[in-house]
Amino acid sequence: MKNLFNLSGLLAMVSLLLISCKPQSQAPEAYLFAYFTGNGPGEESVHYAISKDGFNYRALNNNQPIISADSISLRGGVRDPHILRGEDGMFYMVLTDLYVPEDGWTNQGMVFLKSKDLVNWTHNTVHIPDLFPEEFGDVKRVWAPQTIYDPTVGKYMVYFSMLQEGGADIIYYAYANEDFTGLESVPKQLFFHPEEKSCIDGDIIHHNGKYHLFFKTEGHGNGIKKAVSDQLTEGYVMQDKYLQQTNEAVEGSGIFKLNDSEKYILMYDVYMKGAYQFTESTDLENFSIIDDQVSMNFHPRHGTVLPITQDEVTRLVDAFGIDEQNWIISTNKEQIDGNNVMLDQDIGSIYLPVKYDVALEKVNPQFELFAGFQISPEGPQDFSSGPVDYILTLPDGTEKVFQVTARKDHNPVLKGYYADPEIIYSEKTGKFHLYPTSDGFTGWSGTYFKSFSSEDLVNWKDDGVILDLKKDVDWTSRNAWAPCAIEKKINGAYKYFYYFTAGQKVGVAVADDPAGPFVDSGKPLVDFRPEGVRGGQEIDPDVFTDPQTGKDYLYWGNGYLAAVPLNDDMVSFDKSKLKLLTPKDGTFREGTEVFFREGKYYFLWSENDTRDEDYRVRYAFADSPMGPLTIPEDNMVIAKEPEKGIYGTGHNSVIQIPGKDEWYIVYHRFTRPHGIKMGRAAGYHREVCIDKLTFDKDGKIIRVEPTVEGIKGTME
Repeated sequence: MKNLFNLSGLLAMVSLLLISCKPQSQAPEAYLFAYFTGNGPGEESVHYAISKDGFNYRALNNNQPIISADSISLRGGVRDPHILRGEDGMFYMVLTDLYVPEDGWTNQGMVFLKSKDLVNWTHNTVHIPDLFPEEFGDVKRVWAPQTIYDPTVGKYMVYFSMLQEGGADIIYYAYANEDFTGLESVPKQLFFHPEEKSCIDGDIIHHNGKYHLFFKTEGHGNGIKKAVSDQLTEGYVMQDKYLQQTNEAVEGSGIFKLNDSEKYILMYDVYMKGAYQFTESTDLENFSIIDDQVSMNFHPRHGTVLPITQDEVTRLVDAFGIDEQNWIISTNKEQIDGNNVMLDQDIGSIYLPVKYDVALEKVNPQFELFAGFQISPEGPQDFSSGPVDYILTLPDGTEKVFQVTARKDHNPVLKGYYADPEIIYSEKTGKFHLYPTSDGFTGWSGTYFKSFSSEDLVNWKDDGVILDLKKDVDWTSRNAWAPCAIEKKINGAYKYFYYFTAGQKVGVAVADDPAGPFVDSGKPLVDFRPEGVRGGQEIDPDVFTDPQTGKDYLYWGNGYLAAVPLNDDMVSFDKSKLKLLTPKDGTFREGTEVFFREGKYYFLWSENDTRDEDYRVRYAFADSPMGPLTIPEDNMVIAKEPEKGIYGTGHNSVIQIPGKDEWYIVYHRFTRPHGIKMGRAAGYHREVCIDKLTFDKDGKIIRVEPTVEGIKGTME
């Protein structure tokens, strides 16, 4: 047996060497990402995205399926796509045959596909109980197949996990038949956990003469581990080390080598957060997070990456198309706010939002383009006198002229994804302090709060995290939303009270400085639904000091508006004094803001859902901080401006410049310009803006026109 083992290992090494020496007509220059998108109708299907560098991906076919799941599967859904470039020039794809809305997590089969061009595929379903009724007639799930070429036998090996009654998920393998329509042999165990824990989502890569099997353990500590062997089909020894670089739940790891590099990328699905994490390594042992280098205009689930050639890129783009507004992947991070670059393909224009301290005479866009696109000129250009002409060359060689404009606009005022802004002016610091929701997390799943400070409402300094639910709050660790804050002088010293939403409850924290750090009170301040209220959520606090009496009030509610005077300690109140002030016109959703001007109390609120492009702000008057509310005939404060690409303008605060009748509204909108195309995801990809708030002679609010330019600043 020892001699046979050595001989088989030698044959494997010789075959791999011969394969690596095969001449290729064209070296890989780009990457194809195959993935699915979710667990619902139409989401369990094959999607494609392409990248030039392995980090920045753009969806093909407008992120719609490239193959109809109904046409290839028994169950009506497919997941976990893996594509292999074959030794014969063909492509082989394998998929989990599962439709979660009907099947839950139970399935018994896979789908095998074969293609010459990555575009047109033949397919066959592989139902394990039918093929192997004696060995696997009781199989409960068949998950995440992948294919690798076994040079020792000259066949394609398919490996996947299976679960049988009373056992754990085990990774099996079997060889595909010659035409890749099924399995020619009974599946054998490839790897199972030494402690008999479940193992799924296997992914094998050959590196330095050994096979590295990445997999996910389930139960008794979840995460990605690795087993290593010098043979493809046996001898795997598990390394007892988790390789994911997050504490969140993960699955679906995929490992690939970067073209013309010694670096490997290990990516995985952070499925509870609706996110993907990318890490890199040179030794397959130590991995570091590179999420800041990665961008995608889609939200993938468990996918894999295949290096592809430029000819294949052109073929895929011709077959499925790309969103022509997305061929710019990135721009100069030092000079340009990349989230807000705006491309108009129809009129041939590009808008570059230049950072405040950059000279327009020396702007270098540093365009990074989608695979197959090129643009010129390169290097710094003078944009101070107007647009500069650039020539774009498309993958098919067609040229088009674009006028590129660079401007120093001030909206959004915070760079990145933030929402639900609260603003105060601090007497202690002489600065404005802004407290937003940290956004960009799927399903509003952020867990920390930051603050920003400014002397002029234009230039904002990031003061860092001021409250981290996971570290600083004992009663919950999820959904950090919609804070508000107030400065109080108590016994000659300034104190800052920070009211925040967490876990659909309202908490309060205290600090000695407006930039924190804040210390939580130890329990929620609002964890109950007011009497008579059905539905809604206990979220979105607002705090207000009545300048006429010095009394403080707290407001909150989604679906209803609750108001209550605060006790002198600012961290408690008398429930018996609570009052419901919900506007009677049916427009109230959330996001209350209260301020006082010239004898009138103004109540502002947001209408509709934050994922709705018509999320907007309305207002009412009152003669008291506790109402009742009087709604003017025309009470719109701010709403979308489609011609400017501005949507979802809502959840605001208001700030008065000290000593002046000068007012500003601080609000969030969908990220511009991409938010309107994000669907529901636009509701958690928001950005903060500031515009002037004005009043007529009767004190009515003059409707605000949301702008890209923003304000000049209070110091100009």
